[in-house]
Amino acid sequence: FDLWADAPEEATGHQPQHLPAPKLALPGHEESYNPPDEYLPDEKERKTFERTEPSERKQHWLPEKFAALRHVPAYEHFVRERFERCLDLYLAPRARKNRINIDPDSLVPQLPDPKDLEPYPTRTAVVYRGHTSRIRSFALDPTGQWMASGSDDKTARLWEVATGRCLAVWQLDDVVEHVAWNPSRDLSLLSAAAGHKVFLINPKQLWDTERQLNTQNLLSTGFAQAAAIASDEIMACRWDKPSGEQSSQGILAVLVHQRDVKQIAWHRKGDYFATIQPEEADAPVLIHQLAKQQTQRPFRRTKGVIQRVSFHPTKPLFFVATQRYVRIYNLQKQALVKALQSNVKWISSLDVHPQGDNLLVGSYDKRVCWFDLDLSTRPYRTLRYHRQAVRGVAYHQRYPLFASCGDDGSVHVFHGMVYNDLLQNPLIVPLQILRGHKIEESLGVLACQFHPSQPWLVSAGADATLRLWC
Repeated sequence: FDLWADAPEEATGHQPQHLPAPKLALPGHEESYNPPDEYLPDEKERKTFERTEPSERKQHWLPEKFAALRHVPAYEHFVRERFERCLDLYLAPRARKNRINIDPDSLVPQLPDPKDLEPYPTRTAVVYRGHTSRIRSFALDPTGQWMASGSDDKTARLWEVATGRCLAVWQLDDVVEHVAWNPSRDLSLLSAAAGHKVFLINPKQLWDTERQLNTQNLLSTGFAQAAAIASDEIMACRWDKPSGEQSSQGILAVLVHQRDVKQIAWHRKGDYFATIQPEEADAPVLIHQLAKQQTQRPFRRTKGVIQRVSFHPTKPLFFVATQRYVRIYNLQKQALVKALQSNVKWISSLDVHPQGDNLLVGSYDKRVCWFDLDLSTRPYRTLRYHRQAVRGVAYHQRYPLFASCGDDGSVHVFHGMVYNDLLQNPLIVPLQILRGHKIEESLGVLACQFHPSQPWLVSAGADATLRLWC
């Protein structure tokens, strides 16, 4: 073996690398010959130290105080500590830990500046006053010029969006739980759920004679074809003609259900609409056809109490939300397509993205869940920004915006961009928190909805007011 020759690469590659021994811990204040008083043990701590087994003690000595450094005696545990140090160096194995230096800012997603995502609602523009009790629901018509609202004062009101002027008031039989406009631009039809009745109203104050005539002729033709309805469907829902007083108010038909109706959901074409009555065990969901005035039972029995329903904007799919799950049914094939697990305790609201591939769910346990239907049956994002129960969620039909409202009296506005590329996930950016509604009896903002064409938002609160945010 040539001692002075250059070592070959094979030999150097197998030699163990030098690992430096860990250094001894530096002494602290308690090891000073003149430590502060708070480091000196009292009588109780001294007795506790003496009763403790030597192997269980954190240290083998107690802090002492000396007047001068020359008064410090020899350290009695010096030999023992050096012996234990030698044992650690001789027997303890060493390992090299490869640490990766990562910039903490790189772990945080880079979100765009909210100023670059304008326009979105930021301030109150119009306050609508007139109701005397909490407003349960409201709806904007397809043109965005008119708005209807329903309240606990048993009235439904018609508003002009731009000015806040109340054009009409309908006195109904019970608390108005939900109002919804027919999405067809050829019709002028408003539906309102009050108690176990659903009123179909043709507002005469909209100054559109052609739309009013189309609506009236459609309902008149439907009554003539209603004789073909089966007997069991008559028990589920009955179509009644309005009385003389109701006809003078523009009411065209009254649908009498077995239980109280909580929601009305229209199909995009405007001929079908669904109603839910959660207290009814045999027919909690009913689908009505406007042209023929017929009623169908899509489900004989359902798993759980139904909270919300919605139609898919482009496909023959039907969303049914129970307390914890959202089930998607194909109405043509009459089959279950998918069941979504929301991971919440009680679902309160539901809205479908205009493209139909994403879903927004609000819950009473302060959560908002965003579902990507192409990605998974579990939420893509769960937002926990509200301090109280979430009452409503809404997508914008044109802009990449969505909002949520709750009992904390605030409305949260988000930027939600959905990409056509399936490999790119939706982008969610918090934009604005809107505050203006007063909290009444632990209830805040009960509903929210975007304007169909403008980046405006309307909210309804328990303080008997509606607010337009621009």
